[in-house]
Amino acid sequence: MAGTKTRLSVALDHGALAEAMRLTRSRTKRETIAKALDELVKAERRKALANALGTGIFGTTEAELRRWRRRTHARR
Repeated sequence: MAGTKTRLSVALDHGALAEAMRLTRSRTKRETIAKALDELVKAERRKALANALGTGIFGTTEAELRRWRRRTHARR
């Protein structure tokens, strides 16, 4: 649900949050958490795609996928 916002309270490790803010150069806790969630989603999608390659579920090879991505990114 991109664009939908939910307000919630969570208990976080202050040290881990401070380190994440420093590493990502985020100015706010909200920005840091949003970046973390975005990265988690991307990583899980990459993992699912990698697991699907070569199983027959995804009808292409890794080499074909890489060629397609190069062409797609070259157009931007």
